Amino acid sequence: MADRPASAVKTMGDLDLRTIILPLVAIVVLIAYFTYINPLFFSSANALNIGRQSAVLLMVALAGTVVILIGSIDLSVGALVTLAGILAALTVDRFGVPGAILTGVGVGALVGLINGSLVTMLRVPSFLVTLGMLSILSGVTNQISQGQSILFMDSLLPDIVNGSVVLGVPNVIWFALIATAVLTVVAFRTKLGRYLYALGGGEIVAAHAGVPVTFYKILAFVLAGAICGLAGVMLTGQVGAGTPTAGGSLLLNSIAAVVMGGTALSGGIGGPHRTFLGVLVIAILTNGMDVTEVNSFTQDIVKGVVIILAVSLTIDRSKYLFIK
Repeated sequence: MADRPASAVKTMGDLDLRTIILPLVAIVVLIAYFTYINPLFFSSANALNIGRQSAVLLMVALAGTVVILIGSIDLSVGALVTLAGILAALTVDRFGVPGAILTGVGVGALVGLINGSLVTMLRVPSFLVTLGMLSILSGVTNQISQGQSILFMDSLLPDIVNGSVVLGVPNVIWFALIATAVLTVVAFRTKLGRYLYALGGGEIVAAHAGVPVTFYKILAFVLAGAICGLAGVMLTGQVGAGTPTAGGSLLLNSIAAVVMGGTALSGGIGGPHRTFLGVLVIAILTNGMDVTEVNSFTQDIVKGVVIILAVSLTIDRSKYLFIK
């Protein structure tokens, strides 16, 4: 295979360096700014608060990263987290924590299987499939819960999620960090990871190279769905109930985190380690705006601007003949 032109290599190198430096600079600037406005922002208590607030978001963003790496997108992640959380709340008293986890992860994997199958076998764009699935899952959630929070008696799940085993750090934070480490290893040290990047880099080229494209595209959606299912269980344990609006903000924030971290929506660039940085940016930005009492409407505007800027800086324009 011919080498890339020197100009293309330089462009990709500049893009890679930019997507590493920008989130780090953003983190430093945001911390400095919010600390100047409110010195209480820079405290260990608030750092743990940021960690607790962003742990589930990190899980969802990791799920989104898996799908975005292959050049697709999953708009149903927030709705899936909500449904998995409701089902976990309904099953934990009868089947215990293991049953709740299996239910959440199983439902998530099933939804991912459906999404991936529709995308690959019917050749329907992932945007449209998962947009429809978002509506379906929201409807199912409201049918099951009747729009009400689902309470449960089991105290073990909240204890596991909110308790602390190591260094006084809530377990929910450790779960999210472990998931990040595992997915990073998968991305860079396994065949699955290599194939995900290959699909995002060029599906036709990957197919000619012998990659089972359909299987691995479906597997990406299944893996993403399973992670969202686990995130839903974690969120239910964190809140102490299954709530039908729990995942409302997760879709926008997770996409913002993924692209802010440097994973290109065009696929093939980035990874879980980048998403971790992106989540830090979004979490610090959100917490800082809360601490400085910025109203929720303004926060939505700021996050929208962040998404547009991040996409404009990370998209690989060489993959598109036309921008539509």
